[in-house]
Amino acid sequence: MRQALRFCAAALFAWASTVWAAERASGLASPNEIHLPDWFKVSFLDFKEDLREAAAAGKRLMVYFGQDGCPYCKTLMEVNFTQKDIVEVTRKHFDVIAINIWGDRPVTWIDGKERSEKEFAAHLKVQFTPTLLFLNEKGEVVLRANGYYPPPKFRAALDYVSQRLETRMSFPEYLAKATGAQGGKLRDQAFFMKPPLVLQRDKVPASRPLAVLFEQPDCAPCDELHTVTFKAPETLALIQRFDVARVNLLGTQPLVTPTGERLTEGEWGRKLKVGFAPSVVFFDERGREVFRVEAYLRPFHFQTALDYVASKAYQDQPNFQRFLQTRADRLRAEGKTVSIW
Repeated sequence: MRQALRFCAAALFAWASTVWAAERASGLASPNEIHLPDWFKVSFLDFKEDLREAAAAGKRLMVYFGQDGCPYCKTLMEVNFTQKDIVEVTRKHFDVIAINIWGDRPVTWIDGKERSEKEFAAHLKVQFTPTLLFLNEKGEVVLRANGYYPPPKFRAALDYVSQRLETRMSFPEYLAKATGAQGGKLRDQAFFMKPPLVLQRDKVPASRPLAVLFEQPDCAPCDELHTVTFKAPETLALIQRFDVARVNLLGTQPLVTPTGERLTEGEWGRKLKVGFAPSVVFFDERGREVFRVEAYLRPFHFQTALDYVASKAYQDQPNFQRFLQTRADRLRAEGKTVSIW
């Protein structure tokens, strides 16, 4: 009986992966249909059962959150998951389960509560697609990839989790050792606050929100952020609405955090669990974290994140994807070109 159910589930999965566009309740308008690899796991979306099956096979779980029409999801499937070494490592060490962030299939999480896919994505605060959660045998998230990781960083993430290194070092520390990115200088911008960084604002509120950029040396996405995104007039106009601090994710320089703690740059990054460079963590005028970007983003998405925080839209619209769609539609209606990718 169980085998028959799995056969039916396999057929359903194959069908659903090709018609995801028709399932979505909302999404970025796009002719691109996201096709999932046929080796993704056929799951009844009961994560306690999935964890047991993965552990019995000596694997860990990777949970993929995506949506049709997402250029970053398309790139993950067509670039990362077409590279032989990435596919081999993923299939050997992980069971991969796909979740549609706008879907309605029932999901039973490790807390035993049943939610729809879209409710489940909201419960886990998924704000970017793709988002990948890597789970250990207890169902704990040992690494979270919020957004697209280019192949070298993605492969490093696979190695980090499959080798169970999360108890020995942070992912940025592992990545630096794996790539040899221990030194090197970071790029500067005229709008960066000057060190030493005193960011405290919990006792005396600031006049503007704070954007903290976490970078590290020898980081290609960091270089692109500086040479492309920070050069765009739209970015510069939005970033004037922030205090902007730049922090070396691997650095040893002392600073004072928004809540008054005295830490080194690296200590603060580890405490905030920043796992990707570049990342931007946003704080309000009183030093409370309100949003973060921990992924490779092209200019429009980065600018939308700035607008999301500067306009305080997060207070009324907790779903960044919906804000992104609304902003894109509004700009198009105004006759402006929106380049998603």
